[in-house]
Amino acid sequence: MTGPGDPPLAANPLRLTLNPGDAGKRLDQLIHEHLPQFSRSRIQEWIRAGRVAVNGAPQRASRAMRAGDVVAVNPAAPPPLHATAEDIPLRVLYEDKDLVAIDKPAGMVVHAGAGVHSGTLVNALLHRFASLSSAGGALRPGIVHRLDRFTSGVLLVAKNDAAHHALAAQFAGRQVEKVYVALVHGVVKPQTGRIERPIARDPGRRTRMTARLEQGRAAWSEYRVLRRFAGFTLLEVRIGTGRTHQIRVHLSSLGHPVTGDTLYGAPAKVPGQPPLERFFLHAHRIRFCQPSTGQPVVVEAPLPPELEAWMAGLELAR
Repeated sequence: MTGPGDPPLAANPLRLTLNPGDAGKRLDQLIHEHLPQFSRSRIQEWIRAGRVAVNGAPQRASRAMRAGDVVAVNPAAPPPLHATAEDIPLRVLYEDKDLVAIDKPAGMVVHAGAGVHSGTLVNALLHRFASLSSAGGALRPGIVHRLDRFTSGVLLVAKNDAAHHALAAQFAGRQVEKVYVALVHGVVKPQTGRIERPIARDPGRRTRMTARLEQGRAAWSEYRVLRRFAGFTLLEVRIGTGRTHQIRVHLSSLGHPVTGDTLYGAPAKVPGQPPLERFFLHAHRIRFCQPSTGQPVVVEAPLPPELEAWMAGLELAR
């Protein structure tokens, strides 16, 4: 079965004829260039599943091609276009008849996509709750907003469509207060500050966003210093817009990338400190109006133990 817009699947394996310039290319890159109608992540799934052979044998995606190699590809159908329930623990911070607030752990993807089909927050929600909003579609039941995979903290989930639409309107109208805690590299000298820079897709690296172009979607972030360490600053950040990677991009544009965020300039290792393996970015507090009553609700998520422990290893600034 194919998904909407997918090309028809081949009845027999496809044999690719290598060009003289293909030598030295990665296997997944080569297949993507010959079959551009399929995404690179889909192709990598085929390789992991043994649906690609080089000279009759399975190979890694990173395998460098050689002149004379024969590549056979047996495309597979994409996973079904619906989310399934999985018994994954969730920490509930707040719940009423219309919504639930979850403390999302770092490392958990919110919903399926880009080669991730299990272990997501949506999979866990479907197992835990009998009813979720359908307004976001079959792959995103209940999801009103998102957090990056390696960011933790408060995330709101709608139980019914009316609550979903009401919360979405609050987000769109910038009526939801979102406050994060971030540890950044370097000394942020002003005690408080505001960043107003549009955010756009980085034309040179499509996995990144950038605040260094004149065009883009309007975005603003405000910060205040909570604590200073030798070589690091702990910030509270309030955002008035919800652009992709907004806090990460804005702070990096000041020369202060979020700790652990190598995509935006943070070093992979900090001398004397253990690997962080996530971003030091946490959605600490969210304030919104309850969809049915209109009463204000404030939900907070404490800083995760791994962030507290990592920060405890830093030397206080003098």
